[in-house]
Amino acid sequence: MSAETSPVPPMPELPPRASSRRKRPFISGLAVGLAIGGLAVGGVMAVINDSSPQEPATASSSPSPEATTEAPQEIVETTPAEVFNEAATATDFTMTLKTTSKQCFGSAGCNITVQPNLSYSGLLPLNPGKTYSITYEVLGAEDGAVIQTMELSDQTSLTFRETVVSTTSKGVKLTAKVTDVEEQG
Repeated sequence: MSAETSPVPPMPELPPRASSRRKRPFISGLAVGLAIGGLAVGGVMAVINDSSPQEPATASSSPSPEATTEAPQEIVETTPAEVFNEAATATDFTMTLKTTSKQCFGSAGCNITVQPNLSYSGLLPLNPGKTYSITYEVLGAEDGAVIQTMELSDQTSLTFRETVVSTTSKGVKLTAKVTDVEEQG
């Protein structure tokens, strides 16, 4: 037999591939569908697990034909609203004075600079969204009581001015007393 009588077509290097145009969209769609389905089932299971109390699993040999499917009752968890002292009064606060400077002149007395040291002793916390104007008296000064006002905001931020007083002698002890509290808003 000669090579001329029976022509053999040349063989391709790779086997022919089936058209993948139809497989790829199907496989991609299947993958996306499974992912979305898995998320949906997972989300439903998470809602069911979060909203229903844990009960022990029971095995049943066959489902009851009269069994009804009830939607699980939704348990709403509420956090208690924070309660604040909405009517703070002067008796909710105590105050001491911190001496920042003192200059004495023998028997003539002293010039003393003090800052308020405020403490809150109320049963309920103050509202952090409000500012309180607190009026107080510094007692023991040579010329009588000195009245000052400070502001308390965010429950901890205190704005005040130092108080400078003169005393009649070196041994005089200054004290302070809160006299009024006003809520600024």
